[in-house]
Amino acid sequence: MAHSHEGHSHGPGHHHGTNNKKALGLAFFLITIYMIVEVIGGFVTNSLALISDAGHMLSDSVALGISFLALKLGGKQPTKEKTFGFKRFEILAAFLNGIALIVISIYILWESYKRFLNPPEVMSSGMLTISIIGLLVNIAAAFILMKGDTSENLNVRSAFLHVMGDLLGSVGAIIAALLIMFFNWGIADPIASVIVSILIIISGWRVTKESFHILMEGTPSNIDLSALKKSLLSLDEVKSVHDLHIWSITSDFPALSCHLVVNEQAAYESVLSKAKKILHDEFHIEHTTIQVDKEHSQCKDHDHCN
Repeated sequence: MAHSHEGHSHGPGHHHGTNNKKALGLAFFLITIYMIVEVIGGFVTNSLALISDAGHMLSDSVALGISFLALKLGGKQPTKEKTFGFKRFEILAAFLNGIALIVISIYILWESYKRFLNPPEVMSSGMLTISIIGLLVNIAAAFILMKGDTSENLNVRSAFLHVMGDLLGSVGAIIAALLIMFFNWGIADPIASVIVSILIIISGWRVTKESFHILMEGTPSNIDLSALKKSLLSLDEVKSVHDLHIWSITSDFPALSCHLVVNEQAAYESVLSKAKKILHDEFHIEHTTIQVDKEHSQCKDHDHCN
């Protein structure tokens, strides 16, 4: 019986981590400063589109702050109590951000409903000015976050979706302000809020669903479990694969553990080397724990095999 533990490579990840921290830090500064401006502007102009956008920007600010903190904590060294370190905190932050998006959107929908029943007077010129500035700020924040790893890192992606939702909010507020200014359509304000809220709910649900899947240690969506098992079984020495588990420590850190049952003539080191190469080259999994058992001395009780 043989065990192999292969560590996770931190070379490219360190570069991504530095970029992600810088991007989140700058975006947090921009969004927080403008959020204060938009809160004041929303109350002065009496625009729900602006107030809802300001509320969403508040969630953005908190989300970006949490995401930044998550990356800082994620870089801490493992301890005796937390052997994987604090990397999972990034996923917890993404999960909370996703829920925040959904809750805020539901609140905005409720406020929009009340304004449909009783449309208030809105200062369209002030609303337009603040919305245009907000659009520019959100474009800048989105551009900054795109410098980070929005494709692989769920935490950064959730922060990016917050900002994109806010950007859509600014666009909606601009359109609503123009409709109020030129056509006196006061109802355009709550309509813009409803449209943006629905788009934000969709984004929030996706982030929440993905982060929950990782927290539940589900198989990463980009890895085909059946194809992976078939690849391992393609090795001449391997007779069977059992206790196969694939999960993610965080969004860009997949891990695998399994037992390989090999024939009596197989050389442990050769089998391990071939298995690791398959997992690395075909499935991009670097953190592995593989136990190799001879065909006639393998653990009989697979449920309690270790």
